[in-house]
Amino acid sequence: MSKAASTTAGGKSTKKAAPRTAKKVTPARTAAEKATPAEATPAEATPTEVSSGRTASGKSASKKAVAVKAASKKASPGAAVSKKTTTAAPVPPRNESHTALVRRARRINRELAEVYPYAHPELDFENPFQLVVATVLSAQTTDLRVNQTTPALFAKYPTPEDLAEANPEEVEEILRPTGFFRAKTKSVIGLSRALRDDFGGEVPGRLEDLVKLPGVGRKTAFVVLGNAFGRPGITVDTHFQRLVRRWQWTAETDPDKIETAVGGLFPKSEWTMLSHHVIFHGRRICHARKPACGACPIAPLCPAYGEGETDPEKAKKLLKYEKGGFPGQRLNPPQAYLDAGGRPAPPLGTG
Repeated sequence: MSKAASTTAGGKSTKKAAPRTAKKVTPARTAAEKATPAEATPAEATPTEVSSGRTASGKSASKKAVAVKAASKKASPGAAVSKKTTTAAPVPPRNESHTALVRRARRINRELAEVYPYAHPELDFENPFQLVVATVLSAQTTDLRVNQTTPALFAKYPTPEDLAEANPEEVEEILRPTGFFRAKTKSVIGLSRALRDDFGGEVPGRLEDLVKLPGVGRKTAFVVLGNAFGRPGITVDTHFQRLVRRWQWTAETDPDKIETAVGGLFPKSEWTMLSHHVIFHGRRICHARKPACGACPIAPLCPAYGEGETDPEKAKKLLKYEKGGFPGQRLNPPQAYLDAGGRPAPPLGTG
């Protein structure tokens, strides 16, 4: 018989045996906490009770730990969300292979396609000329402000030939609400002249030609190619850049390198709609400063879950546009958007 056992038999204090019990209990308890942090309520053993080897009810902590561990096996899918709500910082995928990254990225896109089946370019346009001009004007401002401004511009200058001959001061006055109106006036008049002189008044359908136009870079070119000509392209705007890094699809910061890295994860045929899905999500749920993590449909796939508000009710208040019950950015949105509950934006000066 051991000394510890004989001491107990003699009716003396069992304090010496308690530390050994605590050593056995603590790992089991810690594992349970890691598995289901939501289970660690006052009804279970407290840290003080665990360290002493007993619970308030007098039962051993080891039995409680086993009970908690058993309960964790029956935890609902929501338990994974509960676990992440206690995470102080994002936990990136560990040792994620390229194959695993491709699968996760494509699953995210599939999930977003179900959330935003009506995703579309959020600039109002009726032809390639209007789209290229509107996209150039969208720099450093919102699509909403552009959509509220372009009706007056296109009513006065409906063709490249008309805008090419426009009085810059008159164009500046129309474009003033978009900000940087002098530079933008120079760009849209310049690209109109280029279209008139070099392309017969028609917007070209090739990337190498589009990027030659004043104010048109790869981002603008892909917007035009994908939405006016049906040719696949990835639009790397600020929302797209933020989200693909947040999802750890790439660590690149240069737009061209981001385009290449993300393009390699998806079939080329999906590039245009992928861009719409990601941008829609960035504008509505996954905001830069306060992402609505608790209302995010792809939370289980996101390594950055927890950067924003995780409480479902509080997160709902952060939703924007149709997800939050507010108007969108287009004055004339597609019918599919209206059917999904979206509301048109108000004209300039009315809201």
